[in-house]
Amino acid sequence: MKKETLKVGLVQQSVESNDKLQNWNKSAKQVAQLASEGCELVLLQELHSTLYFCQEENTDYFDLAETIPGPATDFFADLAAKHNIVLVTSLFEKRGSGLYHNTAVVFDRQTGMVGMYRKMHIPDDPGFYEKFYFTPGDLGFEPIDTSVGKLGVLVCWDQWYPEAARLMAMRGADMLFYPTAIGWDKTDTAEERSRQFNAWQTIQRSHSVANSVPVIVANRTGFEASPVAGDPGIQFWGQSFITGPQGEILAQASCEDEQTLSVELDLARTEKVKRIWPYFRDRRIDEYQDITCRWRD
Repeated sequence: MKKETLKVGLVQQSVESNDKLQNWNKSAKQVAQLASEGCELVLLQELHSTLYFCQEENTDYFDLAETIPGPATDFFADLAAKHNIVLVTSLFEKRGSGLYHNTAVVFDRQTGMVGMYRKMHIPDDPGFYEKFYFTPGDLGFEPIDTSVGKLGVLVCWDQWYPEAARLMAMRGADMLFYPTAIGWDKTDTAEERSRQFNAWQTIQRSHSVANSVPVIVANRTGFEASPVAGDPGIQFWGQSFITGPQGEILAQASCEDEQTLSVELDLARTEKVKRIWPYFRDRRIDEYQDITCRWRD
């Protein structure tokens, strides 16, 4: 029988160095706080072990990658077991020599690692040169079964694609999770910053609405200087948030502060929403063939 309520939490933090153990311990303190508040499920932000190294293309940064299993998965498996929680983490995965992924890993209480998701959509923009580092995921859009339900875990750039959210929901995801590292170019105007943030939050709220599921988004905060001379660096905009199944904001963090959020989700209400807004019943699957095309002329 599914739980009717579930207390979930997320950690929003800044990163100041590539000292992994220091960053893991920093996250662990916030996870412990959320667990003490009754959270059974906690989400960490994208690539929380290190600085956001994708501001430049530098082969030395491949040394930051982790094997799975490895020291990082050992640390977070122990953390989940210690607090008897489900923990969603984000790692720079070394799959093999010359083969790397941006990978979310899920740990379930004393069971250890129960699943992972490799980021499918890989951006390549000024300051976000991820295609240099990450091979697109090959695990598909498959929810991860845990003791608290099926988790639809996606990563950052994935959050802009309704197809990804839909496929997770079609396969039974009870909730969607987006570990994220997104921010502004320091030269952006206030108006442009507002437009970018509003678009980012709106698209994710729309995934919640269109699939009648809660959405949990953990973004990093703080300024990270670019290692490239003359580049402005990234001001990560924080503002992590949690929605209910109609896209309603249940909690939202600030822009600049390190912060945790926790919300008790009403999963029984989620089921009711799905009954009164039956999107899946009314989908015209007989007319959607072109959705798998790159473009239609």
